[in-house]
Amino acid sequence: MFDFTAMGGALFSQPWRNLSWNKQEDLDFMRTYQPQNQEVNHLRILLHGPVGAGKSSFINSVDSILQGRIMGRALTDAISGTSFTRKYKTYKIHKGPDDFYSFVFNDIMGFEKDTNTGVLVEDVKLALRGHVEDGYQFCPSQKLTEGDEGYRSSPTLDDKVHVLVCVLPVGSVSLLSKEVVKKMREVRLAATNMGIPQLAILTKVDEACPETNKNIKNVYKSRYLKEQVDKFSSLLGLPQDCIFLVKNYGTDAIMIDDKDALILNALGQMIHFGEDFLNDL
Repeated sequence: MFDFTAMGGALFSQPWRNLSWNKQEDLDFMRTYQPQNQEVNHLRILLHGPVGAGKSSFINSVDSILQGRIMGRALTDAISGTSFTRKYKTYKIHKGPDDFYSFVFNDIMGFEKDTNTGVLVEDVKLALRGHVEDGYQFCPSQKLTEGDEGYRSSPTLDDKVHVLVCVLPVGSVSLLSKEVVKKMREVRLAATNMGIPQLAILTKVDEACPETNKNIKNVYKSRYLKEQVDKFSSLLGLPQDCIFLVKNYGTDAIMIDDKDALILNALGQMIHFGEDFLNDL
């Protein structure tokens, strides 16, 4: 556990980022949101990051909040140490029996340090451009190419990624290998060249900060969490205000409003960034 003794206390007296803890506004926004661009049915959010970052757990957490009960459609694995997600999969979230929210998540195989393990950077770039079909199983030793099964030759705007989100446990920021950082930066550069907006969510804030574990509302008062946001901003080149702190649902049996508020705040920014991107095309 991090040693706070040399930092003058674990918490700042005032939050270093202001957050509305009223989740109802965000819930109302999600329910009514529709992309203004007529070529798009759903805003597409691609989650990427190292193995075990919490990508699938974030999807489950959003699903849980919007359904009002704990959900687990995106399978997770806390044991293997290798990527549990191997297929490119689109997750739609039900608004009603025959209706869906107007955004979708794409979950992707995680980055790993070694070559021939984890998702290939070139495959992530193809996903950004909409060339990867839903259900494609990634091969760490061979990139997807035109003519392969799972390659979409003529993607529409609806197939392409509209927001790129990097996911990482906040306690792992200082432990990232140079190889994984290089891969994430390469994907970020590709997205930037395509004009795709980017954000990051740092997960497992309760495990990294005891004061946040006691009270989730301390998340944006935590000195340690602020330091990790600063470090990650420098590593990846993302502005600090594009990096969000969350605690995903995992073994929880009940929903918690303050945890929901953090997740919905991050999701709301993803949708706003993606909508701006689509409107500028």
